[in-house]
Amino acid sequence: MHSSAKPFKDQKYRELKLQCIEQKKLFEDPEFPASDASLFYSGPPPRKVEWKRPKELCEDPRLFVNGISSHDLHQGKLGNCWFVAACSCLALRKRLWQKVIPKSKEQEWDPRTPEKYTGIFHFNFWCFGEWIDVVVDDRLPTVNGELIFCHSKERNEFWSALLEKAYAKMAGCYEALDGGNTAEAIVDFTGAVAESIDMTKGKYGRDISEQMKLFEDMLKVYQRGGLISCYITPLTARDFEAETAMGLIQGHAYSVTAIRKVSLGERLLTCSKSEKLFMIRLRNPWGKKEWNGAWSDESEEWTNVSDKERRRIGLTVDNDGEFWMTFEDWCRNFTDVDICRLVNTSFFSIHKTWDQRIMCGAWRKNPDPLLNRSGGCLNNRATFLQNPQYIFDVTKAEDKVLVSLQQKDQRSHKKEGKGENFVVGFEILKVEDNRECRMHAMHIQEKVATSTYIDMRTVFLKVLLKRGRYVLIPTTFNPGVETEFMLRMFTDVPSKLRELKQNKPKPECLDMLRGFPKRVSQIKIHAAEGLESQDRHGGANPYLIVRCENAKVRSPVQQGTVNAVFNTQAIFYRRNVRHPIVVQVWHSNLLWDRFLGQVQLTASPSDSRELQALQLWGRSRREAEKMPGHITVRVISSDDLLEL
Repeated sequence: MHSSAKPFKDQKYRELKLQCIEQKKLFEDPEFPASDASLFYSGPPPRKVEWKRPKELCEDPRLFVNGISSHDLHQGKLGNCWFVAACSCLALRKRLWQKVIPKSKEQEWDPRTPEKYTGIFHFNFWCFGEWIDVVVDDRLPTVNGELIFCHSKERNEFWSALLEKAYAKMAGCYEALDGGNTAEAIVDFTGAVAESIDMTKGKYGRDISEQMKLFEDMLKVYQRGGLISCYITPLTARDFEAETAMGLIQGHAYSVTAIRKVSLGERLLTCSKSEKLFMIRLRNPWGKKEWNGAWSDESEEWTNVSDKERRRIGLTVDNDGEFWMTFEDWCRNFTDVDICRLVNTSFFSIHKTWDQRIMCGAWRKNPDPLLNRSGGCLNNRATFLQNPQYIFDVTKAEDKVLVSLQQKDQRSHKKEGKGENFVVGFEILKVEDNRECRMHAMHIQEKVATSTYIDMRTVFLKVLLKRGRYVLIPTTFNPGVETEFMLRMFTDVPSKLRELKQNKPKPECLDMLRGFPKRVSQIKIHAAEGLESQDRHGGANPYLIVRCENAKVRSPVQQGTVNAVFNTQAIFYRRNVRHPIVVQVWHSNLLWDRFLGQVQLTASPSDSRELQALQLWGRSRREAEKMPGHITVRVISSDDLLEL
């Protein structure tokens, strides 16, 4: 079992196996019995189903025959091509399937010691941030002595059928696997981060430059162990599983089994460069029905490729469901691709290492606005900020941020007539540099990124953010929805992702003497101009310090500029509303920093309006008069609506 795997339904594999050995009996799983209830939830099966053990189906059963391969699997009489495609992807990566099928050699049939065989197997799945160990018996559903669901091309190989049974057990029954998304299964197998790309919206079928960017991205993911699948969205219900003129099946998941740059023609000299063709190899989970266009198995185009190159890429001409296409043809024919990245978080790696932060939360209803955590998307402005809020920092000048929002899997609720994913997404807002409490109003905060809102289990976003503090707000599309979610964030440097839980600062011991805060003031410094005289080269290294009572916020230094853009935001909880907010400008030096001037805001302006340019004076009027020009800043300020 995976070292940290949690037993599903508290069934411990080793304990159950030892019990069966001691009692000299084969395991029968009480949590997933050999009955119709484990098959269908909508009604009885159309034909009589018999549950048989592998020994009843063949003489020499094996978990694996000649290892594991993406060619092993064939989809049965269940609409779970998405699951079979994910299994085909999994079979390509030994390091990954060994986690899903733990200690496979120990689970293998051993004809030398048949008395130790107990008919029990177990598989590991990554569910909502933790590994789950699922135990099953080896009784499999058959009709007329044939497996009716996922099976191997080798009659005596059973890893795929047993893996499917464990996955069906976790979902509640086999029918619950009818219809799904390949990326979901891949995530459950690996813990990968899934990104779904709409090829049509992205114009990949027409824009060559976008095609090349996507190819390089997918090639990098594939080379670093990621898994990829794709499909064609049918235009109408009648087109589902209909075959196109080019032999592709609509509404059907294909696994990507290779991405290559294929050399055309023979090289005359070892130093010469041959022409490269961008190619992709796919597999149909049916094990048949292949692409019949250019570069199909027996097409004339392959005569332009040397025998050596064909062997290098593993070209076969069998009708096994696997085929090659040019990447351009692939972009023109497929509508959707799921890219599952295994994001590298190890510090002991030659590849880029990401910092990962994981937060688990829930959308929960409550009649109290301050306690409600299911406010819906930004369309619901009155309740939007009642959702969970997560704050994080970007400490580099600019950082690429990967965000994955995954909702709780609903598949196990299909028996109850539910089981559909909720429409979810998230917003990212630029907030005050010193914010530590929840937002209750949006005035100076800037919306910097919005994910897609879609009824998929996972929503993914890549965004480039500048230095500063941000709040990420995950939401359901409609308010009042209750379910759990997991948020994963990957950044180059630690983001300190954490949930904002406090509605206002906790009272301090001295507050009884000093008085409690009476007003919340927000301030946004947009820019400073007129710094030409502060540096012999005509520029300055300015930074801001914003003070109010005993609190202050310092901005990053802007190097060598006369017109600095700060976009500095601050929030202050003020006890004395007459006490000014002070904005100071400093010039950064190696030995000591030089004060350039300051301005005092003695009163809070009206909500979200820009103030006129304010003059910054030196330490004295005499110093100010010596300055050839004066420095100005533009300030935007407002009051938070939360009453304290």
